[in-house]
Amino acid sequence: MASVIRVTKEFTFEMAHALWNYDGPCRNVHGHSYRLFVTLSGVPVDEPGNPKNGMVIDFTDLKSIVKKEIITVFDHAVVVSRRFDKGKTEMFTKMFGNTVLVDYQPTCENLVSDFAGRITSLLPPGIKLHNLKLYETATSFAEWYASDNE
Repeated sequence: MASVIRVTKEFTFEMAHALWNYDGPCRNVHGHSYRLFVTLSGVPVDEPGNPKNGMVIDFTDLKSIVKKEIITVFDHAVVVSRRFDKGKTEMFTKMFGNTVLVDYQPTCENLVSDFAGRITSLLPPGIKLHNLKLYETATSFAEWYASDNE
């Protein structure tokens, strides 16, 4: 019987955000150096003639998915909720350029949930997103687990 294996790849990106209606200093635009750990599970390919033999997924393929769906969107962007009034969101765009408007409060918790949705639909058949871990600071992170969200 083939074993299910988990593989993990780490990604880094820089992002700023401001929290709408927050009662602390994070209501102001500020940035973080994020670290994202993506863990997939699946059975390694067992086909001697297949160039991917022995792999759950080629790390290059995983990198392409995450880069397209997350890194190119969020890296060096200012992320804010659409709940900010239109004048503020226009000001963010004018002042910072790469501004991403989201339908949620851009906390670490909500970002990791959004990222899970972006990745899951693009995985090859038989490969599942097991979990994501998103570090916002060196000592603070949020995790998303598929088993908690079934």
